[in-house]
Amino acid sequence: MSYCGPKVRLSRKLGVPMTPKASLVMLHKPYGPGQHGQRRSGRKSDYGRQLLEKQRLKYQYNISERQLRNYYREANQIKGNTADNLLRILDSRLDAVILRAGFAPTIYAARQLVSHAHVLVNGKRVNFPSFRVDSSMEVSIKEKSRSIPFIQEALQNSTPPAYMEVQAGEFKARIARAPESEEIPIVCEISQVIEYYSR
Repeated sequence: MSYCGPKVRLSRKLGVPMTPKASLVMLHKPYGPGQHGQRRSGRKSDYGRQLLEKQRLKYQYNISERQLRNYYREANQIKGNTADNLLRILDSRLDAVILRAGFAPTIYAARQLVSHAHVLVNGKRVNFPSFRVDSSMEVSIKEKSRSIPFIQEALQNSTPPAYMEVQAGEFKARIARAPESEEIPIVCEISQVIEYYSR
């Protein structure tokens, strides 16, 4: 189940701006939320650090604990580095591709675009955010939906990562190649997440 609570509070708790509004608030309030937010910066245990990084990863992709655990198990069974595999699996989700391509300002808006059937994959409507996209697929925004204001604004302010090919004028994008973990624009120590699940 996706997160539906206050995004600014969550951002301050995790130390990661999840929305443009959260970025502005965190400039003036660079500490945790609540009455005692400024006094919560004590030293964390190893488990506490692992839990924080796991929460950061989970909420940046707006997925449930169950989904993240299943993605970890899948990544662990694939040959190669588990951390790299996990990030590639997460970043191949359709809502993540929409966000990286610059068609949405946040992962929440990307999920909404997909769920409300504004997104096409190889010309066919796909309306579930967890759909897995690969390099053979072209993702696009429906012609009738291209005038949505936040899509236009997001495209103007976006800088797609190097592993994405984006035709902004045609509202089309594809994954050009498998990304390196350091290319994926997330705030997370992925090694701590792997340690958390491998306990």
